[in-house]
Amino acid sequence: MAFEELIRDWDGEHVIVHHDESPSWMFIGVHSTVLGPAMGGTRLKSYARPSDALDDVLRLSNAMTWKHAAAGMPYGGGKAVLAVPEVPARGTSERRALLLRYADLVESLHGTYVTAADMNTGEADMDTIGERTSHVLGRSKANGGSGDPGAATAMGVFHGIEATVKRAFGSEDLGGRSVLVQGLGSVGSKLAEHLHDAGASLLLADLDAARATTLADELGAKVVDADDVMSTDCDVFSPCATGRVVTKETIPLLRCRIVAGAANNQLGVAEDGERLRDAGILFAPDFVINAGGVIHLGGYETLGWDDATMAERLEGIGETLLEIFERADREGISTAAAADRMARARVAAAGG
Repeated sequence: MAFEELIRDWDGEHVIVHHDESPSWMFIGVHSTVLGPAMGGTRLKSYARPSDALDDVLRLSNAMTWKHAAAGMPYGGGKAVLAVPEVPARGTSERRALLLRYADLVESLHGTYVTAADMNTGEADMDTIGERTSHVLGRSKANGGSGDPGAATAMGVFHGIEATVKRAFGSEDLGGRSVLVQGLGSVGSKLAEHLHDAGASLLLADLDAARATTLADELGAKVVDADDVMSTDCDVFSPCATGRVVTKETIPLLRCRIVAGAANNQLGVAEDGERLRDAGILFAPDFVINAGGVIHLGGYETLGWDDATMAERLEGIGETLLEIFERADREGISTAAAADRMARARVAAAGG
């Protein structure tokens, strides 16, 4: 789809499109500032076409609005994508120069957008960005930030899986429950450790087969080939890699009772929430269950929470999901639709 169509069909406030000298493209989507400055991570990735990167940033910034609303955080929805021919290696002068140019772009927005880490970026990159702008979260603790929020995201997803299992099976006990974790990056690997400690029967999958094998050996888990994930029998399928994995085409293949994972935008289209409901699969809406990262960043760096408050708020993700499941049953709608209604109501109550 062309740039013009993507932007025309989007309901956000602003989109910044910058052609960088690399040559790369920089996109920033400011979907909503009703609840506060638009906040969301910076994704560093190679795309087949610039329009694919723009599509990503518009969809992801939209989801961030609802994520912050559902989590009760004082931020609106934003996202950034740096679309590069090839992702520059960490520690290189090329990467540093790109990030500094991007930081200047963020600074030019005067706080309308606040950035953080996302796919292929981390706290070291946020430190670099922080040299040129103060509108950044997730810098290293040595540089005044709260560090990598990945552990908080994983803990929030863990609590969310407990709540979803309780809803589906009557008990949150994960002992013996089979959980398939797809994607073993910083969040997926930590989630797998929590699940292991809780006694779950782990199935692990990653495009990097060696990474999956190494972690499986450590945790006594079984490795599932990346191509077989969708059709593998399990109680819980936990997508923790890229989005749009639960679609009209893949839902008939699923052999699980629950879909609950850390990946953003897991559904291909909104109607896939209804398809999951019709298939008898309980879906934990992604922007609710994976909100631990934004709770970590906003809680520590904006709201001044202590560790006890943070732990309580992360555990509260499970409670929010239980409310959503009850609403979905009460109104006869999908859990995805129930989560969307809840988040939109919170934005509307704030004047949006």
